[in-house]
Amino acid sequence: MLLVHGAHDDDDEHVPRGANGARRTKAVGSDPRRAAELRAATAQDRERYLNSGLQPVDCRFCHVSVLVKKLGPEHTTVQWNSDAARRCAYFAEVRESGGVTARSRSCPKLADSIDHAIAEGILESVSTAPSPGDG
Repeated sequence: MLLVHGAHDDDDEHVPRGANGARRTKAVGSDPRRAAELRAATAQDRERYLNSGLQPVDCRFCHVSVLVKKLGPEHTTVQWNSDAARRCAYFAEVRESGGVTARSRSCPKLADSIDHAIAEGILESVSTAPSPGDG
């Protein structure tokens, strides 16, 4: 049997316990200030996770705008919004032929526009933005 000693069990007697002996923590809802801080931190984390390093790129062919982040030479993150997905000429052709746009790897016209944005210095070839998990 392993017996571990240390700070983790020093203040065991001060931890509130429920009827079944399980440790209880203070509910966030009982402290409005703490709840507001938690909401603000959660909103900040969400924003960073969803948008960290993304830059708007316009397709030079059909003029839709998407958010793009280059993670490496062979890895590009593209966030499409509903309007851009609906207006993309390539995706319209896929839909007209009975295909499903979700199964398309990407729009080749947009890929050309992303390469052009990198060549023009609008988009980094490899994003220097911190990883969303490194907050």
